[in-house]
Parts: sequence; C-alpha cells; structure tokens
Amino acid sequence: MPRELHPWQVSTGGIAGLILSIGLARFAYTPLLPLMQQQAGLGDAMGGTLAAINYAGYMSGALLAAWIDDPRWRARLYLWGMLLGLIATALMPLAPNLALWALSRYLGGLSGAAGMLLGSGLVLGFLMRAGRRPELGVHFMGLGLGIVVSALGAMAMDRLGLDWAGHWWGFVVIGVALLAVTWWWRPPAPPPTTVAVGAGAPSATWMRWMLASYFCAGWGFVISATFTVAIVERQPLLKGQGPWAWLLVGLAATPAVFLWDRVARRIGDLNALLTAFALQILAVVLPAVSGSLAAALGGALLYGATFIGLVSLTLALVGRRSPGNPGKAMARLTLSYGVAQVTAPALAGAMAQASGSYQAALWITAVVLTAGMLILWRLRALEQSGKA
Repeated sequence: MPRELHPWQVSTGGIAGLILSIGLARFAYTPLLPLMQQQAGLGDAMGGTLAAINYAGYMSGALLAAWIDDPRWRARLYLWGMLLGLIATALMPLAPNLALWALSRYLGGLSGAAGMLLGSGLVLGFLMRAGRRPELGVHFMGLGLGIVVSALGAMAMDRLGLDWAGHWWGFVVIGVALLAVTWWWRPPAPPPTTVAVGAGAPSATWMRWMLASYFCAGWGFVISATFTVAIVERQPLLKGQGPWAWLLVGLAATPAVFLWDRVARRIGDLNALLTAFALQILAVVLPAVSGSLAAALGGALLYGATFIGLVSLTLALVGRRSPGNPGKAMARLTLSYGVAQVTAPALAGAMAQASGSYQAALWITAVVLTAGMLILWRLRALEQSGKA
C-alpha cells in the first residue's frame, strides 16, 4: 500500500534528487575542472568534450523520457536515474582514464535528465493532484542548492588538502545521503487515468517556436555551467577565486526561483522569459569585456539568477499546457536544449585551447542568447494575434 506523503515531503525529496543528479552528477565537474587540469592532465579541448558527453547523456535521457507514457515506468526510471547519479560520481575518481571519465559523464547526463524531467514532471503532477499551485519554483531550488553544494564541497575539500580524486570521493559520501532522502520521499506515480495523455497539449506552432528559443537558452546555460570556474581561474589576477564565483551562481539561483514565479504572475510567462534572456545576455557580456573580479562575480550573480528562471518558467509553462503527461512534454522541449548542451561546450573548449581564452566563446554565446530573445519576442506576437 503506497505511503501517504505531504507536499513538503515530496518537494524535499525532489530537491534532494536535483542536488544529487544535477549538483553532483553534473555540476561538480565545473569546480573540479581546473584541479583535474592541473593534477590529472586534462586539457581544455578534452574538458569541453567530456562536458559534451555529459550533455549527450542528458539528451539520451530526454529522448527516453519523451518516449515513455506509462507513469509507473516513469517513476521507476526516476529512481534508477538517481542511483545512476551516485554511480557516475563514484566512477570519476577510480583512475585518470578518459574512457572511464567519458562513461561517468554520460551516466551523469542520464541521471540529470531523470532529475530534471522525470522528477519535475512527477512533482508537478503531484502538486496539481493535491490542489497546490502548479509552479516549480520550490522544486527548482534544487538546482541552485546543487551548485552551492558542489562549490562549498570543493572549497571544503581544498581546505583538507585533498587531491582531485579525493574531491570526487567526498562528493560520493554526500551523494549517499542525498540518495536516501530522494528514495524515501520520492513522488508517487500518478494514477494512469487521472487525465488522458495529450489532453490540452500545446499547438505544433507554439512548440516549434519554444523549441528554437529553448535551444538558445541551452547554449547560454551550458557555457557558463561548464566553464565559469575555468574562465575566472584563467585571469591572472583572479587565480583561486573560481570556486567563489561558482558559489555565487548557486546562491543567486536558489532564491531566484521564487522571484521568477512572482514576476511571471505579474507580467506573464513570456514577458518574464524575455526579461530573463536580457539579463543573461548581460551576464555573459560582463566577463567578456572585463577581466576584473567585479565583472566575473557580477556575471556569475546574473547568470545564477537568470538561467534558473529560463529553465523553471519554461518547463512549468509547457507542463501546465500538457496536464496529461507534463514530464513527457518537458522532455520534448528539452531535446532542443540538449542539442545546444552537446555542441556548445565542445566548440568552446576547442576555441579556448586554440586561443588561450574563452572570450570568443562568450561573445558567440551572447549572440545566440540574443537570437533566443528575438524568437521569444516573435512567439509573444503570434500569441497576441491568436496564431500560436
């Protein structure tokens, strides 16, 4: 007989799942990248390639989530994905082996898709059935907290004098505790007859424009998510400050989810998304035009506060428009996000290795984000005219 869970318990379990599957299995790589470059012989190009493999795993998970309709299987795959997150983290310190690291990053990407898509869909469906406000702001606190945990964990293990492998083992210990919370307070599988699958699905036109815009958001997200610490550490006057910039990203992202929910209620979802795009462009441009600590930290602060809004508002919006299976609708939209996550870091890593700087990658990212904002602007006009 299924256990009766309160909404706060399901939300807490979902947050723990995001910290595990995103904060550790995916984001811990960001603060540890410079250390692995120093101690394990990891170059810029391979660092970007490993990040691309991670996002290829994420896209594979999104494809699977978009294909499966059965809610019981979605719930099972969510739990398996959480276990994969712990396994992926534990594979990293076993040896300085590129094949092993590639396997770890791929499995970590699968885990991230389970946390972001299956977990978010299960939590949103539970909240709707419980009569709660169908928003994912509280749930997506897990993204910001995941960054905070990865940053503080890396800084604490630095103080202990651990090498790159010791850092990863420390994250494994944290992951065991998170897995226990996630497993015990997992969101229950929805009854299959709650709403017909496909009920209230968004139009094909609306989805096409959102797919294009979300691709651009994915490009902006992945460059900073992969290289924020490395970009700061590459500045001669900022060496040693990278983890602080990454911590600031998480500290900005954690409360921002509530702010973006309030902004969307006041000015509408699309207007809120346009605002988030504009601010993220500024976040990318700041470190591109200045190598100062103020620009680095200002960019990190704005990035943390905006990427979370683009993700939470977009996924909640498409989830509400597809009440029959919100997780599947989120997964379809996320496929375009995943394409950007695969291509962008590999390109940025290769450019950085060739030039010795991330400046060109930052400017390209600003251009892509501007395109995403213009696409969203067009979608808003189509909605107002009744054509979307």
